[in-house]
Amino acid sequence: MIWHINRLITQVALLSFLFLVTATRADQAEPFQYFTYNVQSTYVWQKHPQFSAAYDGASSLLSSQEIGYTLSATAFLGMRPWKGTEIFIDPEVTQGLPFSGLRGLGGMTNGEAQKAGSTEPIGYWSRRFIRQTFSFGGGEIEQEAAFNQFAGTVDKRRLVLTAGVFAATDIFDQNSYAHDPRINFLNWSLMDYGAWELPADARGYTRGLVLEYYQDDWAFRLGRMLLPVESNGLQLNGNFSQSYSDNLELERGHTLFGQTGRLRMLLFRSQAEMGSWNDALQYGQLNGLIPDVANVRTTQTKSGFGVSLEQSLSQDLGVFARFSKNNGQAEAYSFAQIDQSLSLGLSVKGNQWERPEDTVGLGFAFNSISSAHIDYLNAGGQGFFCGDGQLTEPGKERVFEAFYSMKVHTALWATLDYQRVSNPCYNTERGPVNVYSLRLHMEF
Repeated sequence: MIWHINRLITQVALLSFLFLVTATRADQAEPFQYFTYNVQSTYVWQKHPQFSAAYDGASSLLSSQEIGYTLSATAFLGMRPWKGTEIFIDPEVTQGLPFSGLRGLGGMTNGEAQKAGSTEPIGYWSRRFIRQTFSFGGGEIEQEAAFNQFAGTVDKRRLVLTAGVFAATDIFDQNSYAHDPRINFLNWSLMDYGAWELPADARGYTRGLVLEYYQDDWAFRLGRMLLPVESNGLQLNGNFSQSYSDNLELERGHTLFGQTGRLRMLLFRSQAEMGSWNDALQYGQLNGLIPDVANVRTTQTKSGFGVSLEQSLSQDLGVFARFSKNNGQAEAYSFAQIDQSLSLGLSVKGNQWERPEDTVGLGFAFNSISSAHIDYLNAGGQGFFCGDGQLTEPGKERVFEAFYSMKVHTALWATLDYQRVSNPCYNTERGPVNVYSLRLHMEF
């Protein structure tokens, strides 16, 4: 009954919001922007041909040819009742068919693919949050209009409080060159920290509270966000003291040889009902079973860190690098099955060939797992993404990705993308895998 009432309230609020947006935008004389709205839609088609594999397992990427796709559409609806306070509601619709049921890779090849995906369209509220900004002067900087962001000026020294439902990646790890799979790199281990226990449900969203403080070239971010009730599940835990992730990020802007850059460091600690690799191995040996983390889940923590660099080398050329690592003792609870990751690459704008809105990207990622994780997989255990039945010859999962994004219309981009994944899920007896992608992205 409560759920139906909440749903009705949300629907009424949205209809009222849309009415106000329509009515207000007709008045172009108003200098203060009370409302904003944007729309995006992204289609990703992918194919991997048959590849060499000594064997397949229940959680392997199929060695036979596969074709997959994802389709998403999002409306970003914002209201600003007065300066400093912003409210956003983002309805979203998705559908898709990922490779092998989204199994068989540490770094998945499509950042739009969801663990809760379906071949039928599914609609939901992706974001519902409020952002409150407290200004402390220090000069002003111009802020461009963007998804869930009003255009205008903000103080260089300010405190920003965000509360509600959002994506942790909306706030943390905002690397300019490798972050958004709708416009740049598609691979999971290139779009974010591969070893980050990213607080998110199966669709990539969380509920929480984040506090940011900006002072000139520095930024500090601290947030507590919810994890799912169960590993890689859709329902978030409602208890902020039971299943959660604490994240602290320090960011520093700088100028190097006349070119701007940013350095970020992330510390994270997650607490949830997780199964450890060693406990699962011991339980399996004592009971004569194949190890399974589901048999040994208990409240424990998983911690780690990440370092990210982005550096402009010229007006058109930029480079990036990330390194991340977690303690490698517990299952991948809410993101990729990666315990350590190094990624680097470059991004080139098309001014040299008179295509300033086009982008070329080249990226590399090197993913690995802990020794306990290797022993678990070699004994036949399965994680959410990896589990070939054995792992007698482990190795680093190596990812290469190259893309060309072309602006074909005022609001439409087409991207050709190629990825090559060696040692998928750290198994040197499988692969390499070649993945070809076509992405169409529209936004206005």
